[in-house]
Amino acid sequence: MQVTAKLNNLRIAPRKVRLAANLIKGMDVNQARNQLRFLVKKSSESILKLLNSAAANAKNNFNLEENNLYVDKILVDEGPTLKRWLPRAFGRATPIMKRTSHITLILAERKPTEVRKEAKKKEVKEKAVTPEEFLKKGTEEKLPAEEKKPARRIKESGRPPGASTVSKKRYFSRQGIKRMFQRKSV
Repeated sequence: MQVTAKLNNLRIAPRKVRLAANLIKGMDVNQARNQLRFLVKKSSESILKLLNSAAANAKNNFNLEENNLYVDKILVDEGPTLKRWLPRAFGRATPIMKRTSHITLILAERKPTEVRKEAKKKEVKEKAVTPEEFLKKGTEEKLPAEEKKPARRIKESGRPPGASTVSKKRYFSRQGIKRMFQRKSV
């Protein structure tokens, strides 16, 4: 059985994350933890948290033993890039690409174990009711989607809705600013 855990939008470039990720491929979970604990990379802390999360999922959700698990695959994909600009000489701007990563960690078992019926599916206490069945029962209650939300009250003031008092103060405080130093004398 395979257990998957994902980490999206990690603010470290995928190229740097892959250095730490490739180290733990194929390792047992405990061995990979030790490797990541002592690795001097910024991404190792995030990968360690993801590994612990995947191991906890395997133990609690699927009743698998941690000693039997190993890192089957670890995929590091590129996430959205944040584009920023850095001012340079002569009025130019240099682009800065702040890259993000998506990490997918897949744990597998060394020796396959039988999954108990209890671990396969958790029992659902209440059966989901379709809208047709709900209306057939003859209840006069409204469905949750049909409930009306109370209307929002709009404060009556001299400024437009959404304008804060802070922005208003800033606007009016800038109106009286005069240039202190001028190039030519008057």
